[in-house]
Amino acid sequence: MVSSAGVLGDYLEGVRQGISGALEASLPDDGPRRSLYDPLAEFLGRAGKALRPAICIAACRAFGGTTERVLPSVVSLELLHNAFLIHDDVEDGSRSRRGAPTIHEEHGMPIAVNVGDGLAALALQPLAENIGLLGTSMHNRVMAEYGLLLRSTIEGQAMELGWRRDRAFDLTSEDYLEMVTLKTCAYTTIYPLRVGALIGSWGRADLEALTRFGLYLGAAFQVTDDILNLTSTVEVYGKEIDGDLAEGKRTLMLIHLFGVASDRDREALVGFLDLSREERSSADIGRVREMIDRYGSLEYARSYAQGLTDGAREAFDASFGHLDETPDRRFLSELVEFVVDRAF
Repeated sequence: MVSSAGVLGDYLEGVRQGISGALEASLPDDGPRRSLYDPLAEFLGRAGKALRPAICIAACRAFGGTTERVLPSVVSLELLHNAFLIHDDVEDGSRSRRGAPTIHEEHGMPIAVNVGDGLAALALQPLAENIGLLGTSMHNRVMAEYGLLLRSTIEGQAMELGWRRDRAFDLTSEDYLEMVTLKTCAYTTIYPLRVGALIGSWGRADLEALTRFGLYLGAAFQVTDDILNLTSTVEVYGKEIDGDLAEGKRTLMLIHLFGVASDRDREALVGFLDLSREERSSADIGRVREMIDRYGSLEYARSYAQGLTDGAREAFDASFGHLDETPDRRFLSELVEFVVDRAF
């Protein structure tokens, strides 16, 4: 019997191969190579999961559409995703991404910022092609979704950066979920689902039901990703382990820890978060990591992710339960289980 992970891996690999040519074709043949398009192409060529394109394609085809019809929207999303990653790495001071140095570590901060800008600009071109492929009305609907995606993601990132700047400590799981809904869910799951289904059904799909599914699935994905940042390996995770602690990110584990720790440990945690990334030593990070284990913050996050997965299962049935069983529908169904299972 083939495992869910194997089925998902095959589907994702098929999507990666299927869009690679379109991604390559989206890059200009001329222009400054060494300071822009070479590092841009190298970063784009790193082996990402292709999760967002796969969700968008699967939703489109599950609702009766074709890959060709949704491909420009998918290419645009993947270009934008990589732009966000480069800018996130700059903002967080991250040192590795997808098993290699971040762009700013390898090429310097100014080049990295401009490469991220370049990817964001290139993301607009495939969307412009939609007007000929989809017609004016559907093109306008996709562009409206794209505008909402941009605003939501940037606002979510602003919330997270603001928490660190403003020394926010007394946060709640509800605060975290609001931030994740904007920052992660909007472009990781909600937008791909809505745009894929919108194009595939030619506007007949229930987009609100898809939004609920995307919210639960995306939030479960982010909590799981935060857990793996503490428990995985660089080879599997693709980024530095304990990087979220080094950056002082207000993850669900850290929020839970601050709420349940003793006064003495809470004071130590505040002192740790008041340090800059450069001032946080590996010993400092190790002490906070020990507190996370001691106070059960990892188990709390795993339980929270499981609850989100339960919600995703119900929302999936409301969104896709009436559709015929196809490999695309099956991919989305099994993705729900896989997202949280990888953290256990």
